[in-house]
Amino acid sequence: MFATDMSPSAASPPRSAHALDDVQPKSMHFGEPLPLTSGSRLADYALVYETYGTLAPDRSNAVLVCHALNAGHHAAGTYGGDPTTQGWWDNLIGPGKPLDTERFFVISINNPGSCFGSTGPMHPNPDPAAHGRRYGADFPVVTVEDWVDAQARLIDALGITQLAAVIGGSLGGMQALSWALRYPTRLRHCIAVATAPNLSAQNIAFNEVARRAIITDPDFHGGHFYEHDVVPRRGLRVARMIGHITYLSDDAMETKFGRYTQEAALGYSTQNIEFRIEGYLRHQGDKFSEYFDANTYLLITRALDYFDPARAHGGDLTATFATACCRFLLVSFTTDWRFAPARSREIVKALVDNRLDLGYAEIAAPHGHDAFLLDDPRYHAVLRARFNAIAREGTAGALGLARPLAIVPATAAVGVAETSADGFGAPATDRARSPADLRRTPSADPAATELDSPVSRT
Repeated sequence: MFATDMSPSAASPPRSAHALDDVQPKSMHFGEPLPLTSGSRLADYALVYETYGTLAPDRSNAVLVCHALNAGHHAAGTYGGDPTTQGWWDNLIGPGKPLDTERFFVISINNPGSCFGSTGPMHPNPDPAAHGRRYGADFPVVTVEDWVDAQARLIDALGITQLAAVIGGSLGGMQALSWALRYPTRLRHCIAVATAPNLSAQNIAFNEVARRAIITDPDFHGGHFYEHDVVPRRGLRVARMIGHITYLSDDAMETKFGRYTQEAALGYSTQNIEFRIEGYLRHQGDKFSEYFDANTYLLITRALDYFDPARAHGGDLTATFATACCRFLLVSFTTDWRFAPARSREIVKALVDNRLDLGYAEIAAPHGHDAFLLDDPRYHAVLRARFNAIAREGTAGALGLARPLAIVPATAAVGVAETSADGFGAPATDRARSPADLRRTPSADPAATELDSPVSRT
């Protein structure tokens, strides 16, 4: 394997490792095939990644950030100081931010099958029978577990034996959970935000409708549209519009768009834009179709569908987490109906059943699923407190140390970690609450937070 500097100007003068105004993406090549869950394998592949901050001499301060559906390795900072190239989680990662790059060495990896640089459907298929043709629809189906295995190889190559934490939101949260299950001793903390132990039937249905929109686009050509020099943009637009609806809450849509019309007078048309929400969704669909790959969308939504670690344990989530030994923090949002708080509480119950160290915060936020990407001060306070505690912990946070449970009730989510004696959760009065207590915890008023402009990059 080898690493390559992928920046536009690799010969530019070196900058401080702490500065995030000129991020330098890299690529690492792997010659050894990656075995996949499907029984297939990915041969001769590359992973694109970025790092922020400085790795400690004892390599104890590394944090892996896992990306969601249409994000990639560029999680923070900018390229060459251009503000239009800001990373997708820049409000969380950087000097002085909750995930402080003055204290942590942050790694963000683009998963295989993506369209942002790592080997994916648009790359040449190394199989001699493909005669140099791009993978297209022949790219092997990948799962969350396959991505985690690929990430682990890159972490190995960086010489890091144990991560201080793995963090992700939505699909990224599933990857963080998978790390805790597949490599239980290789991370000290698992931070899973706005996620679920598997997709509901409704979520699978949304994904299927989006996939059908792409597959039935005449320009899809069975997934080999590259050879025809076309892009199935119509299908991508509709897929994005469907997904985007699920990322926002009803309150967020109503506040931002309501029933406002595009023009003062109705046009009485069945095909033109009449309401502002229609224009917004079409705009989002148009943007998405210009940069995202159709085959990648199919692969990633199917990986979402397949994620179900409890399946190997007869659906028993408690048995699934029996081998986990890291500390956990779960965060959910009251108006997230795609991955509702109840889904996070399923995970919390399994962790409680196993007497694992955990914190749980349920944030009253009006933004829906996209809340994990936005600047909610209470949400960021919870993450900042956890990372502050991890930084103080250092290498003393060896696995296997018994700590009391830290269950954070929804009504105590604001600044809760600051009230804890050790920084790992709630005050003593909120510790070791029973699963029944968790189910009885009331949700706070979702209207308590001022609506930010929704940005959907889930």
